[in-house]
Amino acid sequence: MKKFDTLTFSAIIPEVVAKYANHKALGFVDEEALTYAQMGEEIEAAIAFLEALDVKSGDKVVIYSQNMPNWGVVYFALQCMGVVTVPVLPDFNTHELQNVLEHSEAKAVFISQSLEHKLAEAKKKFVKCVIRIDNLEVIEGKDLSIVYEKGAKSTSTYNVDENELAILLYTSGTTGDSKGVMLSQKNVIFNSYQAAGIQPINEHDRFLSVLPLSHTYENTLGLILPILNGAGVTYLRKPPTASVLVPAMQSVKPDFMLTVPMIIEKVFKNSVLPQIKKKATTRAMYNNKLTRKLVYRIAGKKLYKTFGGNLKFFGIGGAKLDAQVEEFLRDGKFPYAIGYGLTETAPMLAGSNPSMTKYQAIGPKVIECELKLDNPDPKTGEGEVWAKGPNIMMGYYKNEEKTKEVLTDDGWFKTGDLGSFDKEGWLSHKGRIKNLIVGANGENIYPEEIESLINNFRHVVESIVLEKKGKLVALVHFNREELELKIKEMTADLSQKMDDKLDVLTEKVDRAIDELSTELQSYINTRVNKFSRIQLIVAHGDPFQKTATLKIKRYLYK
Repeated sequence: MKKFDTLTFSAIIPEVVAKYANHKALGFVDEEALTYAQMGEEIEAAIAFLEALDVKSGDKVVIYSQNMPNWGVVYFALQCMGVVTVPVLPDFNTHELQNVLEHSEAKAVFISQSLEHKLAEAKKKFVKCVIRIDNLEVIEGKDLSIVYEKGAKSTSTYNVDENELAILLYTSGTTGDSKGVMLSQKNVIFNSYQAAGIQPINEHDRFLSVLPLSHTYENTLGLILPILNGAGVTYLRKPPTASVLVPAMQSVKPDFMLTVPMIIEKVFKNSVLPQIKKKATTRAMYNNKLTRKLVYRIAGKKLYKTFGGNLKFFGIGGAKLDAQVEEFLRDGKFPYAIGYGLTETAPMLAGSNPSMTKYQAIGPKVIECELKLDNPDPKTGEGEVWAKGPNIMMGYYKNEEKTKEVLTDDGWFKTGDLGSFDKEGWLSHKGRIKNLIVGANGENIYPEEIESLINNFRHVVESIVLEKKGKLVALVHFNREELELKIKEMTADLSQKMDDKLDVLTEKVDRAIDELSTELQSYINTRVNKFSRIQLIVAHGDPFQKTATLKIKRYLYK
């Protein structure tokens, strides 16, 4: 990727549209995609449409939508005009959405039809118009006769400053109230350039997008990065369940996919592992460390074909990858790569590509960025990761106090993450500082590491390790459906009417969970150091609430 002289979309979009005019840009699976030339025309028409709606440079405009080609068209049109774009996560509820509308003082809202019911219940104090993004139709406003016209041209020119506020991202976070992260066009465009330094992209590459575009991870690396390099991006019309995703991958045959650890961890746990354990021969080979690699290699080949057989980059970011799953990906020769960053860093800070991964490590820092550890522990070498560079946010919107907490006077951003560097400068991540538990004798206890062990125990879906009244407690969500099926199979000969005896089945499942909890506690405590031993396991009936990158909202369970 070339380093552009002017880091604004108004300067760059016309250039990439002209250069890659006949290449596919944005589309849905199995539908005709917009070419770069068509995308350029639609962006131009969208600018004319926004002008007719009296949207001006500096105004705040919300995009609250599922992924679709029009998401990118509207986003680039707003950016080319110097309008502050406020992407809102689709899973934000009405209350969260209303907070964003009021805090940002948004003048307009682009919303997908599937989310309109949430907006209907929200107060829209500053909103002048609402546009259905699916077909660019005005559905609320003073003048409903204003229409989007294909082929319309803007008569204005916009002088956008690359350092001004351009994107306002409200993080769902794992710690409570979301904060408005202020990013400039320079932040995100420069970060695309930094990311391309890790893995080159060209105009023949195909991206399959499965994460929400309103999250900076997908926004910068899954939209801006491919578009600035002439690649094509394909979207799903439905949520990425297995029944939707598998045929989509077979159709698109993507070169690039960006995901979060939980997605590939679920694939391994719910699909790969059961297939391995189904047959006695592969089960025996899996249980033997010497032959497990061979089993993983065979399973990895099958998984690669399931993903379309063309993948060259399967990016994983947003949280730490489970060690057992990474072992499978490595031995299976699956082209995975790890990235690390935050919304506040636009987002990429460090990462690797599939040709240079290291087990349980992230990678070197991105180009033209500084990383350091603040106050590292002399014994472990671990310290808080601090970052500095052109991709670091401008601050938190209307929150100078919080901004001063994380940004130093000389431009260092405090990530809140514990990390360490190896001799070759590769960053490894230990966990969030706020999740760190300090033991009775001052020992550091990393809950994420204990959770990784728990989550690999049979019938466990997910877990959280917390400190309660001086004790280490694990909240564990067991797979009840899986246990019910197992119990039904075991009791099939005794009772053909188990379906009719739900109370009996529930009792048996509860008893099985109690037994599993006891066994799990023993399993964990023989594998961790003495101050990381779990003193109580509590079965948690429902799935834990999560952020857009599928991290558990831990603050809800403390």
